[in-house]
Amino acid sequence: MKRLLVPVFAALALVAVAGSGALAMSSGGSSSSSTTEDSSDAAFQEGRKLVKAKNFKAAIPKLKKAIAADPQNADAQNLLGYAYRKTGDYESALTHYQEALAIDPNHADAHEYIGEAYLELDDLAKAEEHLAALEGICPSGCEQRDELAEAVAAYKASHGG
Repeated sequence: MKRLLVPVFAALALVAVAGSGALAMSSGGSSSSSTTEDSSDAAFQEGRKLVKAKNFKAAIPKLKKAIAADPQNADAQNLLGYAYRKTGDYESALTHYQEALAIDPNHADAHEYIGEAYLELDDLAKAEEHLAALEGICPSGCEQRDELAEAVAAYKASHGG
């Protein structure tokens, strides 16, 4: 009986050692997904700083890098759309706002910004669709809903509507 238990214990010891090695590897910062997430976040943070500084053209490559590393980052998609809109590239702006909304249909900033883009493109109906979406997302009110509502009202006042 003792002879049977020795190989079993030896096998269990090997499994435990191999498992702890795998655990140590997964908790370390050397995994490729962790590095990808870190580079995506760093690029996103750099892009966000540039947007806040109103340096939209410089923000675009940083935000594109963040999205290349993490295409499912709705915040990066939205901010890239915003940067494109501020440079006058509405086609790219709409593409990235729509991408953000495909990832997160309740992304309030994306609804606000795409609504504002539609107003700038004289598409009141589309802007109102996104205002309605914001009314559903934050029925008791939120900054994004209030800002788009104000923009829609200003648009209507300036266009005789």
